[in-house]
Amino acid sequence: MGVSVALFTADLRVHDNPVLRAALRDAERVVPLFVVDNGIRRTGFVVPNRAAFLADSLADLDAALRACGGWLVVRAGDVVEETCRVAVETGASVVHIAGGVSRYAARREDRLRAELAQGGRPLRVHDASLTAVPPGALIPAGKDHFAVFTPYFRRWEGFSVRDVLPAPDAVPVPEVGSAGLPDVKTLLSCPPGPVSPGLPAGGETEGRRRLRSWLAGPLDRYEEQHDDLTADATSRLSPYLHFGCLSPAEALHRARAHAGPGAHAFVRQLAWRDFNHQVLAARPDAAHHDYRPRHDRWRADAEQIRAWKEGRTGYPVVDAAMRQLRHEGWMPGRARMLAASFLAKTLYVDWRVGARHFLDLLVDGDIANNQLNWQWVAGTGTDTRPNRVLNPLVQARRFDPRGAYAHRWLPELRTTDAMHLPDAVRREAGYPTPIVDLAEATARFKRLRG
Repeated sequence: MGVSVALFTADLRVHDNPVLRAALRDAERVVPLFVVDNGIRRTGFVVPNRAAFLADSLADLDAALRACGGWLVVRAGDVVEETCRVAVETGASVVHIAGGVSRYAARREDRLRAELAQGGRPLRVHDASLTAVPPGALIPAGKDHFAVFTPYFRRWEGFSVRDVLPAPDAVPVPEVGSAGLPDVKTLLSCPPGPVSPGLPAGGETEGRRRLRSWLAGPLDRYEEQHDDLTADATSRLSPYLHFGCLSPAEALHRARAHAGPGAHAFVRQLAWRDFNHQVLAARPDAAHHDYRPRHDRWRADAEQIRAWKEGRTGYPVVDAAMRQLRHEGWMPGRARMLAASFLAKTLYVDWRVGARHFLDLLVDGDIANNQLNWQWVAGTGTDTRPNRVLNPLVQARRFDPRGAYAHRWLPELRTTDAMHLPDAVRREAGYPTPIVDLAEATARFKRLRG
C-alpha cells in the first residue's frame, strides 16, 4: 500500500484527526509533515504569541506521534515545494490535508493539487477537520452561504456531525529525518517582540486537559456567567481550537453529551465559529474589505488609537480589556466586543486598525473569527443591528458591577471604589482623563454613519 503524507496545518493533534486517519488507511507508512511556511511569514501573520504557542503545539504533537512509534517531520520553506519534495523523497503516492477557508489556504490548496498532479499524486482534502460542520455543507436556497447567524444555527443544530475518530495506536513512518524537532521559533523568523507573560502553554495534551476540566463543572455555569467579566467563566479553549490541538467536532459531541443550559450556550459559540468560517469561505475578501459597506468616513486620530492600544482611554472596562490582551494574548468575548465597539464606533476608527492590533497579540488570532467578529461589532458585517453602540459605562455596570475585572488589570485603581465614574476616578486615583465624551462620540457616529 506504500506511503502517504499527512500534511498538518491547523490540525495539530492525533485525536479525531481525519487527515491522519485517512493517511493511515491509504498506506502502510505515513509521513506526518508540518511545513513552516514562508508564505504565511510574509503575510505578517506570524507574531511572538502565536509562534510560541505553535512551537509548544508541534513539540507536543511530535511527542504524541513518538508514543505511536512515529515522529513529526518538520521542513521550512514554500509549503508546496517542500511537500512535493517530501513526497518524492519517500515515494508517497498521495497527500492528505485539512481544508481551509481563507484565500491564502485556497490558493495553497490549488497550487499543491496542481504540483502533485504532475507526479501523478492526488491531493485529498478533508473539510470536516477544522470545523464541526464543513463550510458549504449548509446553504440557503439560491445563495452560497448564510449571511445571518440565527437561520444558520437552526440548520446547524440539525446537521449530522461526523463521529469522533480515535487516536491511532501506531504511526509507522518511512525513512525520513527523525533526529528530533528543529528549533521551530528560529525557523519561523518571528519579528522581535516579547511573548505575553500570561500566555498559556500550547499543545494537544494541555488542550485536552483544559477540555476535561471545563466539562467537569464550569460548563454548567456558562450560560449565566459567560458575559460576567468578574467571573472569568469562559472556556479559554479558543487557542486550542485555532491551532487544531482540539477537535471542534469532539468538543461539540462532548458538550452535547453533557447537556444542560450551559452546554447549549457553549455549543452555540461553536456554531458561531463555524458560521464565521462558512462566511469567509464564500466571501474571502471579507478578511480585509467590508462585508456590507456602510460608506464610513473613518477617523484616524493617532493619539486616540495609541491610547486605546495601551489601555489608557479613561474608561476602566475598556482599558482593563486592552491590558489583559497584552498580558495574556487573550481576552473573553465580552471584553473583545467592548474594546472593539469603543474603537470602531466611539472613536470611529476603521475596524481594520483594531483587527490588525488584535492579530498582533491574540494567541487565538484567526482570520475568520477575528476579522468577521470585528466587522460584526463595527456594523460592516453580519450584525442585523449595524448601528448599535456599546456604552462602556453601561456595559461595565452590567458585566463588571463591582469593578473586580477593572481592579485586576488596572493597578492604579485598586484604592478607589469609583470604578465606573471617570471624573471621580481621575480625582481619586490619578487615572487618565477620558479621551472622548461618550455623548458627543455617539452623536458623531450617528451623523457620520448616516
